[in-house]
This record gives sequence, structure tokens and C-alpha cells, in this order.
Amino acid sequence: MDENVYFKSTDDLKLMYRRWEPAQQTLKTPIVLLHGAASNSTRWWHFVENSRLAADRLLLRPDLRGNGESLWRGGPARLETWCQDIAEMLNHERKSCAIIVGHCLGANIAINFASRYPEMCAGLVLIEPISRNAARGILARLQLFLPLLQLIIVVIKQLNRIGIYRRHLKSVNLRILDRHVHEAGSEVSERERSLAKHGSPWHDLSVTPTTQYLENFIEIMRPLPVSSVRCQCLVIQSSGRRLTDPERTRAKLEALPTVKFIEIESQHWLPTTQPDHLCRQIDAWIMRH
Repeated sequence: MDENVYFKSTDDLKLMYRRWEPAQQTLKTPIVLLHGAASNSTRWWHFVENSRLAADRLLLRPDLRGNGESLWRGGPARLETWCQDIAEMLNHERKSCAIIVGHCLGANIAINFASRYPEMCAGLVLIEPISRNAARGILARLQLFLPLLQLIIVVIKQLNRIGIYRRHLKSVNLRILDRHVHEAGSEVSERERSLAKHGSPWHDLSVTPTTQYLENFIEIMRPLPVSSVRCQCLVIQSSGRRLTDPERTRAKLEALPTVKFIEIESQHWLPTTQPDHLCRQIDAWIMRH
């Protein structure tokens, strides 16, 4: 059974997560699936429909604060806020711990959650995590402008307080965007065109509050607390170098305990470009451990 669940956070915000409950009731550790920047819980549609884990695992997919149906005008949300929201979601479910799976910014959030709430994290699956020293392309260039982004956020927040903000944001269903890529076939140029909306600033700004969109870049560049993580980890990287350097990312994350690295051929967006391969790797690791 798949349903949308709503609950109130400690600061009285209504947060939403999708809850997949298997027909077979078990005591196996639940799995939390965290989406990336300018995304939402629909990021995991393929995994829920194809993973062998869905047969006997509770799957929780939050719309992270500031995204989807967990829209927040008091923001922007930061790593500390997201981690606390995940802990409160697990408490709402009466679950003491979970395996945390995250993509991109969601992977960085997952590492921070494991560091801040070690007793609630039974394992980590990090898909295309981003380390500041490994950033390339636009992410590397943006590091030079982080103080300016912070100043812009302050200005926009002041405008928001006096009632100047966008009244309507578009909603995005990642199943639809992903399907365009899958239907493009093997032609490289066709797949590139179909992937254009993934990571496009204009598309991302149409579905995300501006302050949250800018804050995402700041949060993704914060240091990763790898030395304080205690659980087993699987790191799945794309081979491409458009956004990150896989070798530098690996060097940073080798400090994680009992870590396994897997590399899959893609520039980025593994849940879109290699969903079946990704699903098999996650299934195998979690079932083995």
C-alpha cells in the first residue's frame, strides 16, 4: 500500500512523506529515501515499483522541507533542519532506526543524519554524493560566489516578510521527466535533450522557492562529517565529471567505516539514466548486509 502521510513538525510545519507498506508485515529495518535538490519524493518512483526490498520493507520517501508538499515560507531549510525532520518522521512512524538512502544533496543530508543521529541510522546508501573539494563545472564556479548567495538570500527573505514572493510554484512529477529520457533511446543527442530539465536552473526555480534554491548550493558545499559516521556505507558514483570528480569524492569518503564503492557509467542523474542498475545494486547491498 502506498499513501501520502502528513504530520506536524516541532515548529508546527505540515510535512509530507510517501509511505510504502508491504503486504507482508515484517520486523526488518525500514528504508528512508531522500531526494536531491529541487526535487521531491516522486524521485523514487522506479525504485518502489521495481525493488525486491518493497516486498517486505517499509519505504519512507519524504518531501524534504522546502520541496513538494512540504513547502516552507519560513526558510530556507538547512542540513540541521532536514536531519531533524527525518528524525521526527521516524518518531512519527514509531521506528527507532532506518537505512538511509540519498541522492545528490539527499546523500549529503544522509551523511549528516548519520553523524547527528547515529543511533537512528542502521546503514547508508549514498548515490552521487557531492564533496566540496570534488566539485566541478558550475558547482566549482559557484564556490567563489557563496558569500554573494548568502547576501541575496537575506535580501529575498526581507522581501518575503513584506509579502513579496511567488504565490504559486509548479509541481513536478519525476516519473514524467524520467520517462522522456527512457523513451529517447540510445541516441546520445536525444538523451541529452531529454535530460535538459534535470538540473536546469529555470526548471528548478519554477518548482522551488528562490531562497531554498540558492541555499541548496550553500548546503551542498558544507564539509561532509565522514569521520563521525559509524554505520556501514555503500557509495554509488557516476563515472562522469560534469559536476564532480569521482576520484576526489572517493578519496574523501574512504574515511567512512566499512564502505563499498560502486561506479556506474553516466554523467549524473543515475536514478534517471541507470534506474535498473542502480536498483539492483541497492537491493543486493541491503539484502547482503
